Amino acid sequence: MRVVALVPGGIGDQILFFPTLDDLKRHYPNAQLDVVTEPRSKAAYRVSKSVNEVLAFDYKDRNSLADWGNLVGTIRDREYEVVITVGQSWLLGLFLWLTGIPTRIGYQGKGSGFFTHSVPLKSSQYIAATYHDLLQPLGITTSTPELAVNVPKPDIEWAQNEQKRLAVNNGYVLIYDGSSWLSKPQAGDTLYPVENWQAIIQDFQAKQPDLPIVVIQGTNDEAFVRSLRDSAPNIKVTAPEDIGKLAAIIAGASLMLTTETVPLQLSVAVQTYTIGLFGSTDPSKVLPTSDKFLGIKSSTGKIADISPKTILEKVWGG
Repeated sequence: MRVVALVPGGIGDQILFFPTLDDLKRHYPNAQLDVVTEPRSKAAYRVSKSVNEVLAFDYKDRNSLADWGNLVGTIRDREYEVVITVGQSWLLGLFLWLTGIPTRIGYQGKGSGFFTHSVPLKSSQYIAATYHDLLQPLGITTSTPELAVNVPKPDIEWAQNEQKRLAVNNGYVLIYDGSSWLSKPQAGDTLYPVENWQAIIQDFQAKQPDLPIVVIQGTNDEAFVRSLRDSAPNIKVTAPEDIGKLAAIIAGASLMLTTETVPLQLSVAVQTYTIGLFGSTDPSKVLPTSDKFLGIKSSTGKIADISPKTILEKVWGG
């Protein structure tokens, strides 16, 4: 069976779609599973264990009819038997109809008249479960699998060497609040203030002086890290170059503290204890129910308004 999934969105959205792909592969182990995603999100599939090929298409660009026609032609040439889409639009539904794929699955709503099967959009539940509902027309009604990633061996080796370089082989607290791994465009009020991170780091160093604090630095995060170092020169810094190395360094952490970014989903996937900071997003939509993953939501909708005290009370069990 040849299956293609259309998954718009950022890297975090792709990772939340992994359980759907993994369960489909489990039920149909010989299936060819391909994904069409945005160019900015192709990197996610470095750590996917189920996808054969990733095609790029910028759903949000001002695509001409020729652009859509080229994509239709590419998909028709591959002779897929099933297409699954998480997008919702009349145009996308028409596009899928034009591909001639026999089984077309999407959500009820705009464009669903062009599908052969549609499922209700339960937008209030965990997003990974909402995606997994799309497998029901294929007879897959099992519960949603846990997020999981397949980290390449060279990335695991990189992380092991990085831990030796940082001298953190016995565990560490990992912090991320930069802009390099955002899963979607974020306004300034969704970033957590540097001075609040400084207060949290100082509390950790006072209570657990032997527990290293490691900060993830992306390509756009130099100023953020420099500001943290001004008040906490003993922090350690790591700069993973790709999503595989990022997942591997997160897997070795004792605790991950992060805002709603790609590292949050990777931390869930590698089963690291995680505290996520949320502004307007409901944590239950992006975090599974587990004692290992805690979401702290701002009462004002702005992450900056979450006090360091609130976070530290959760850390120390207060």
